[in-house]
Amino acid sequence: MQAAGVEVHDAHKWYGAHKVLDGVHLTVQPGQVAVVLGPSGSGKSTLLRAINHLEPLDVGHVSVNGELIGVRRHGDRLKALPERTILRQRAKVGFVFQGFNLFPNLTVLDNVASAPVATGRASRREAEEQARALLERVGLAEKAAAYPRQLSGGQQQRVAIARALAMRPGVLLFDEPTSALDPELVGEVLAVVQDLASTGTTMIVVTHEVGFAREVADLVVFLDEGRVLEQGTPAEVLDHPTHPRTREFLSRVL
Repeated sequence: MQAAGVEVHDAHKWYGAHKVLDGVHLTVQPGQVAVVLGPSGSGKSTLLRAINHLEPLDVGHVSVNGELIGVRRHGDRLKALPERTILRQRAKVGFVFQGFNLFPNLTVLDNVASAPVATGRASRREAEEQARALLERVGLAEKAAAYPRQLSGGQQQRVAIARALAMRPGVLLFDEPTSALDPELVGEVLAVVQDLASTGTTMIVVTHEVGFAREVADLVVFLDEGRVLEQGTPAEVLDHPTHPRTREFLSRVL
């Protein structure tokens, strides 16, 4: 699938009385890499989950390549789509979780191949061929017959990336893909993500790795208390931040 553009329009989300997203606007062009930075609890993960409708918005909407996600227009209102339609839409938006979320009872090969088969996108043979190619791409061809428990955290995360790519999504979302890893394993995962960025894959990456943002991002977004306080190129946001809260945050993490 070709790289897709993403638009988040006036996104609001509450958990009870707590407002997690407060009028977020975000546009990511096809092939761009957007890195979302911000302190814990700023709404970064909720924003990602809203993009593929794992968290329905209370106000606002998300579109991928112009197609509304999770809702349809009904006059001047938005109505929820049937779950079957939402599942079809999610197949276009790959999600790599910080906790890997691999199936422990399946081999690495089956973890990568299972979704294309289950959704009818490929035959078993086709899915396995593609899975082996993807495992080669993330440097784990020799681990096809292993189980997740036999892998390091970095290897498990690379399998999770291959699994997301198996559905040939137009967009890849990464929710702090290195936060569950030992420090010495972070580099191997970021190298795979950086390789994907070089191929023109549209990606939105939530991370605390400011160095990665500086090297790879086309767009850096700083989120705090559910609001986008600043966005721009890495040079603009990381080297010349204009908002005091951005400057405070970067002074603590750089």
